[in-house]
Amino acid sequence: MPELPEVETVRRGLAPVMEGQIIAQALVNRPNLRWPFPERMAERLTGQRVERLRRRSKYILADLSSGETLLIHLGMSGRMTVSGDPLGKFVRNHPAAQKHDHVVLNMASGARIIFNDPRRFGMMDLMATRTAEQHKLLVALGPEPLGNDFHEEYLIRAFNGRNAPVKTALLDQRIVAGLGNIYVCEVLFRAKIAPTRKIGKIAPKRVASLVPVIRQVLDDAIRAGGSSLRDFRQADGELGYFQHSFDVYGREGKACHSPGCTGGIQRITQGGRSTFYCAQCQR
Repeated sequence: MPELPEVETVRRGLAPVMEGQIIAQALVNRPNLRWPFPERMAERLTGQRVERLRRRSKYILADLSSGETLLIHLGMSGRMTVSGDPLGKFVRNHPAAQKHDHVVLNMASGARIIFNDPRRFGMMDLMATRTAEQHKLLVALGPEPLGNDFHEEYLIRAFNGRNAPVKTALLDQRIVAGLGNIYVCEVLFRAKIAPTRKIGKIAPKRVASLVPVIRQVLDDAIRAGGSSLRDFRQADGELGYFQHSFDVYGREGKACHSPGCTGGIQRITQGGRSTFYCAQCQR
């Protein structure tokens, strides 16, 4: 499933062809994805100007001139790709229609945005912009890790007195929004903290050290266009490249990248998910 860097990469790719532009025609080619589409979605999107394109956690939000916001989640295999952009960034012609092109946005500028999702775990919803943050999928989310509300003091308070493993805690979207399995593994490796360490027993100074590491890992991944392991593509159809920089994720049995470390990368299961780490240098 795309994590924060992948979703932010898609948002940045879509912004030049969506923000300030009018949806001349919206096509909805099936009644549902993971859940049913909202009633009259094509009609409610057609003719609206996209005032702002933003991200919250792993969701893309398009604020419309109608006073509604389109909420988008890519799911496991969803892609949003652009063709026919007159500004020249997405210069290829519109592709032939594909089986899993479930939503198509034809922009007045001539650009086309296609939401393609073979596994249909993605979703879209429409809600009032003024109360968008109260949507059931957004209301309980923690602070954005790249935002001002996520800082050392906050994370120390969030971890204080709790017994959860640090890997589990960082995956908890109520504590910090947008982190997923890949990037938590990479963060803990860079911070040299074992994923099994209980958060209530980590010294405050070490907890605080996680904040800049989280931001750096996410920044590095966004600059690389995210990670393409299976289905993820950027808005221009290109792969992300951060997977070539993984220190631990997916590297079971390979040598640790830490200078002077003679250990290897191990894999364990936590909460039903694979955790990759070096037991020698992560304590």
